[in-house]
Amino acid sequence: MQAFYQVMQREQFFERFDAVIQSPKRIVLACHVNPDGDAIGSVLAMSEFLTRLGHEVKMVVANDFPGFLHWMPGSDAILVFEQQPEVCKATIAEAECIIMLDFNSLSRSGILHNEIGKTRCQRILIDHHRDPDESQFYCMYSSTQVSSTCEIVTEIILHYGKQYLTDDVSTNLLVGIMTDTGSFAHSIYHPRTFELVSVLVEKSMPYSYVHEMVYDTMSENRLRLLGFAINNRMEVLDEYATAIIALNKSDLDSFNYQVGDTEGVVNFPLSMEKTKMAVLVTERQDQIRLSFRSKGSFSVHELANKHFKGGGHTNAAGGTLTCSFEEAVALLKSVLPEYKEKLNQKE
Repeated sequence: MQAFYQVMQREQFFERFDAVIQSPKRIVLACHVNPDGDAIGSVLAMSEFLTRLGHEVKMVVANDFPGFLHWMPGSDAILVFEQQPEVCKATIAEAECIIMLDFNSLSRSGILHNEIGKTRCQRILIDHHRDPDESQFYCMYSSTQVSSTCEIVTEIILHYGKQYLTDDVSTNLLVGIMTDTGSFAHSIYHPRTFELVSVLVEKSMPYSYVHEMVYDTMSENRLRLLGFAINNRMEVLDEYATAIIALNKSDLDSFNYQVGDTEGVVNFPLSMEKTKMAVLVTERQDQIRLSFRSKGSFSVHELANKHFKGGGHTNAAGGTLTCSFEEAVALLKSVLPEYKEKLNQKE
């Protein structure tokens, strides 16, 4: 039944998407707040594809993205709302169509939420997160059984012809799939992912270069922050098969924190044999952010959705709180007994 629904959804998507893109339009592309490689990669790839079809395309993000993604082809054209609020407001207001990539509800667009919410143009969703808010969109291509939004965008572009997979488009899509799978370590649900990656690698910049630019361009401060986080701020709770890394604002400031410096930190505790869930808690200016990762069938999406106003995927999710840093850590620990049995369940 699920497979039938996905086929129907795909057919309906292309029917409506064709109608939207058949004549030139002013199109705005947006992604979730705190953009990652999949968000930026899908926005950049879709931008070049639609531009080649004759559309006037603008890319808008709520806040800046990590420095290790700034090399990506076309990224210098992305408008950052926090840096150019008036330009971004005008761009969104003038849009004839808004395509939202890598997030499933307006609420996940951060400061863009209100501006997009004011518009009356058609909105299109392309995403791989659970429980999309279907009422907000004219059409959508949404599937949780793919590695990333970039995988979906690859399928969409191939639907219109392999000639649209230019070197730059392929590179940006490859970055998105690579980062959302942790260099192909997780979230691979079927062989199709590797089939698509093989097509992208054939057309993209050299794979070794792409990997190096994403993973081997750390600053000294970022590397030292990683060491500090594991050595000084990681707490292993064997009773719950869980490890927590909690970094307050003072910790981050000590290492001259830059956007993206904690990217991937949450994955390291999962390399321990008996750890089934890892949580990174970071204190930002106006909120506490939590990143959850898990192994096996334990759903961090359900935990994050129920207790931390978030969600995502079975093995990767996020959440936010507006309490104090100490209260956030205490709340996190207080909910663990509810999941003790599942966390200690053998796969």
